Amino acid sequence: MQNHPLSRHAYWQACCCLGLSMALVGCYVALAKPLVSVFGVFALAWMRFVIGALAVPHWLRKPAQEPALTPRLKGLLFLESFLGNFLFSICMLYGVSQTSALAAGIILSMLPIVVAVLSALFLRERLSGRLQVAMALAATGMLLLNTTSHDGPPRESQLWGNALVLAAVLCEAAYVVMGKRLSSAMSPRRITAVINLWGCALMTPLAFWYWPALDWSAVSASTWGLLLFYGLAASVWSVWLWMTGLKNVKASQAGIFTVMLPVAASLTGWVLGETPDRWQVFAWGMAFLGVALASSGSEREKNNISE
Repeated sequence: MQNHPLSRHAYWQACCCLGLSMALVGCYVALAKPLVSVFGVFALAWMRFVIGALAVPHWLRKPAQEPALTPRLKGLLFLESFLGNFLFSICMLYGVSQTSALAAGIILSMLPIVVAVLSALFLRERLSGRLQVAMALAATGMLLLNTTSHDGPPRESQLWGNALVLAAVLCEAAYVVMGKRLSSAMSPRRITAVINLWGCALMTPLAFWYWPALDWSAVSASTWGLLLFYGLAASVWSVWLWMTGLKNVKASQAGIFTVMLPVAASLTGWVLGETPDRWQVFAWGMAFLGVALASSGSEREKNNISE
């Protein structure tokens, strides 16, 4: 493994890409709740991938300077799409349909810590004492979320929805770690196009098997506009921004920027009319206190990347 200094401009440009990517993910996670009620889980997920495939077919072309894909890279591309697109979409869409966007935002606030744990397991990065305390705080927030009463869906439904959102967190964390490997070997555009096609292929059988009975004429123009934004944000913009940022930031450092996901999800939930109760606010505060601890890295970590 070789370290080299990263310019301040390149570092902050990468940070902006990573933060904006996760903010987009948080927005479309919250917006998925009203869309699922119209289109259903599998049809919505499939249409997302179709929108992405139609938007960037030219990104599939291999740049002249890019080496041929090895069997290992091909396997990583499949896993990146299977976990980060296919399973993430199913777990997240079913999860937010059975819990609130605010609760989903609290659970998603654990992403930086889960990324750090996976980085330690698979990239052999050491878990500091600070990070262990952060994990305990985030776990406390999760416990409060699942043991206090809230308005909204029935209790059993919320627990199942929260568990699915947590599964989505694990998928997204794996996506972050594997994405670093891919971004060092392929262009962000090509990664975006390839994993989107894999997601479309994986989702197509389920979408047509469980296609809902839907009166297309009853779908409003605003809902179609929301669907278009959802598809482009989920399949194109957020992926391209994330892979672009990963080229200049370590995976463990990039995991910090996943904090933008729960922030955007919760803020979008408020815009959509969800009101947090005091336990949700407290749980969110505990989770973000853990995130703040996990995010406070050294200057050396910020100025060097690993390859």
